Amino acid sequence: MWDYKKPSIIVTPPGPKALEWIKRDETLLSTSLTRTAPLVPAETGYVWIKDVDGNVFLDFGSGIAVTNVGHRHPKVVKAIKEVVDLLDHTNSCDFYSHLQVVYAEKLLPLVPGDFKKRVFFGNSGTESVECALKAVKWHSPGKPYILGFVPGFHGRTMGSLSFTTTKLSARRRFFPFMAGAVHIPFPNTYRCPFKGLEGDECVEAVLSYIEDFLFQHVVPPDEVAGAIIEPILGAGGVIPAPEKFLRELYKMSRKYGFYLIIDEVQTGFGRTGKLWAVQHYDGVIPDVMTMSKAAANGLPFGPCVARAELLEWEPDAHENTLGGNPIVVAAAIAVLDVILEEKLPENAAKQGEYLMKRLNELKDKYEEVGDVRGKGLMIGVEFVKSKETKEPNKKFREKVIEEAFKRGLILLGAGVSSLRLQPPLVIKEDHVDVAVEILEESIKNARV
Repeated sequence: MWDYKKPSIIVTPPGPKALEWIKRDETLLSTSLTRTAPLVPAETGYVWIKDVDGNVFLDFGSGIAVTNVGHRHPKVVKAIKEVVDLLDHTNSCDFYSHLQVVYAEKLLPLVPGDFKKRVFFGNSGTESVECALKAVKWHSPGKPYILGFVPGFHGRTMGSLSFTTTKLSARRRFFPFMAGAVHIPFPNTYRCPFKGLEGDECVEAVLSYIEDFLFQHVVPPDEVAGAIIEPILGAGGVIPAPEKFLRELYKMSRKYGFYLIIDEVQTGFGRTGKLWAVQHYDGVIPDVMTMSKAAANGLPFGPCVARAELLEWEPDAHENTLGGNPIVVAAAIAVLDVILEEKLPENAAKQGEYLMKRLNELKDKYEEVGDVRGKGLMIGVEFVKSKETKEPNKKFREKVIEEAFKRGLILLGAGVSSLRLQPPLVIKEDHVDVAVEILEESIKNARV
């Protein structure tokens, strides 16, 4: 059923059935929800989404890097059905769960670091980050500061929101945030926060800002409890951290004695061509790793893995009711097995290299394509008004997304004027060719 060769649009989306659902939604749901496109899914399978009007779309968003093993992978569906017949809910703050132990025994050896680790199971990426922040603070008495990077995204609960700096709309009217949050510009070597600098000069400028300004005049480095960073900015524009910068930040954490939190919520589980994005950075070993999204392929799950001592704290210091639900953990076990058995990180690296090649061909042809960057199947395409000025072109990005949607390709935005291409890791070269063909048509139409 799901062996389509290309998208199938039988009625211009949004069709009449989709419009009816959208109308009802608009009277009932929170208006804080942003919607990239008027998509109302009815069925999903493999790399395809069918809407309520029967249109079939090629999914190059994966629900924001969530459905890494594809939609409704048979092994994941089977695992969910089997556990539903046995268990629904037993809260892990009062009782024990054998499935949590099974998953922990599979997951922890795969996380970087030659030391004992523990895991706490939350329900989302923001909960995983909250656990990380609390654990670091609990174990760092007298150290009130935690460093974050702009424009980073770490969630929307009040602790994680303190480090979410992608848009003012996410922060407006929520002050005061968590005390001690300190913001540092992310070293974007394409558009450096220190104007006039590029490449290594940008990296050196940010490192100098931390060491020579922040640590000399604002924040005593011996009072820093931790730093949290995405190895590749997700919502901030799909911008990989420069290798030198992340290595130097890690060295800094060892020098001053603070914990390094690597946020792999969006980059984890094979997305970047390795199981974890931090594995692209030789010698960088996180003290804490946050994860979610692809962990259970869309079911609510947010593991936080850390050095064992960081999750050895007094009872009741951190708990929840629903984290590590048996159905969700059964799905996560199956997801991890599929990722390893089907060698999805390797496929992400292979298909990502091919996709980057095809996208760079578009960059050479169109003035509006200013930059193509990323790792594996986490790729950003930044639109500009001019390659020379690099002025962001948000309106063009929005038009490209709209045109692609009409043609059956689902794309998501990121940063000020970028696309993020994050298809399921099971895609093949044929899917890349179809997606790039539609993307080029959309670029051409957006230019009109």
